[in-house]
Amino acid sequence: MIRIGLTGSIGMGKSTSAKLFADAGIPVNDSDAVVHDLYGGEAVPLVEAAFPGTTSGGKVDRQELSRKLAGDPSGFKRLEDIVHPLVRERELRFLERHRQAGVDMVVLDIPLLFETGADKRLDKIVVVSCDPQIQRERVLARPGMTEEKFNMILSRQTPDAEKRARADYIIDTGGSIDAAREQVREIIADLRRKPPVEE
Repeated sequence: MIRIGLTGSIGMGKSTSAKLFADAGIPVNDSDAVVHDLYGGEAVPLVEAAFPGTTSGGKVDRQELSRKLAGDPSGFKRLEDIVHPLVRERELRFLERHRQAGVDMVVLDIPLLFETGADKRLDKIVVVSCDPQIQRERVLARPGMTEEKFNMILSRQTPDAEKRARADYIIDTGGSIDAAREQVREIIADLRRKPPVEE
């Protein structure tokens, strides 16, 4: 089973690309969706203990947590130490489930793929990218987004040029959705022609 890592900086179209893989019948494990689920489940007491006042009604209040982290960026490491092991546990269950089902490839959608060293446990890396100006326009159009917040997020992400240099495949999302869909189809076909050697 080929483990494909999908990543890309904010606003590059990673979520859309993940959906295109799913539409093509490839199982996708979405790390953001897993975190969202954990923030309403097992992560709640751990986050509350580390960041008092950031949960309410049995859920993590993401806005309140963001506010605390903006005031104390050192908290990112504490949060990652809580969340990453839980996400990894879910990921392992996902991989095992699909391995047993005999699936030939899966996609692990991991925003901080290079930053967390996840690339070392994957077979192929797909990086989603587009022109920086398109990226900026997309991100700043999001509700509640500011230049300051955008720059803070970018500062925590591996630069796009470095991601592209380390990728096995690049999906350019600067064009139409059909163009991106065709690129996804080509990647799947290429991997099926020459699957990586199992270690």
